[in-house]
This record gives sequence, structure tokens and C-alpha cells, in this order.
Amino acid sequence: MRIGVLKFPAIFAAALSAFVIGGLWYSPVLFGRSWKLANGFECRDPAPANAKAFLISFVFSLLMAFNLAAFPSDVKTTPAWGATAGLLSGFGWITMGLGIVSLFERRPWRYLLVNGGYLTVTLVIMGFILGSWR
Repeated sequence: MRIGVLKFPAIFAAALSAFVIGGLWYSPVLFGRSWKLANGFECRDPAPANAKAFLISFVFSLLMAFNLAAFPSDVKTTPAWGATAGLLSGFGWITMGLGIVSLFERRPWRYLLVNGGYLTVTLVIMGFILGSWR
């Protein structure tokens, strides 16, 4: 991988997309209730995240986007290949890895579906953004 071919504005935009998707994904409109049930929060709401959690999450999102950008870094990359790279990494590595951890932590399947789904969709969108920015 050559750092010079990476598009840093695209990496930043891809990282921001994780926040937009997460805000919708974990909202009551989509999977907020399922997430609460999967984590045992149905009796009480979790404490709201503080600024530090959002800052560290954004740094992690930047690192995810930077890492993903290495796969479709060829100048001939298309949005479809970027999205495919996101799907392969999101579902094939992250969701399956989360599945292994979830089994040993005795988490419900709902936990894997909500969180693995979020990470897969996020990486597909990140990959699309990275593949589009040519």
C-alpha cells in the first residue's frame, strides 16, 4: 500500500458516515430497542455516552476507514469494489469475529445481528465512499 494514493478527505468522510449510520441504527426508529434488549438494558436506560466516548469512537472510525482504504486503493477502484471490500471485511471478519466472542460471552443472537449488522453496513458504506472518491 502506498500512502500517497489514499484520499484523506474520503477517509474522513467514511469515518463520519459511521456516526451517521450509528445514530440511525441504534435509534428507536431502527434497532435501538433490540440493542437494549440484547444488552440487558430493558429495565433501565444506559447512561448517555460522554464526549470522551464519542472522541475515541471517532478515532477508531478513522482507523477503520484508513485500514479499509488500503484494500480498494488502486486508481481503477470503483464504488462497487469499495462496497464489496467493505462487505467482505465487515461480514467476513468483523461479524464472524464478534460472533465467536458472543458465543463465549453467552450473548443472545440479537446482539450479534444488531452489532454485526451495524458494522457490516457501516463498512459497506465506508467502502462505497472510498471507492467513489477517485
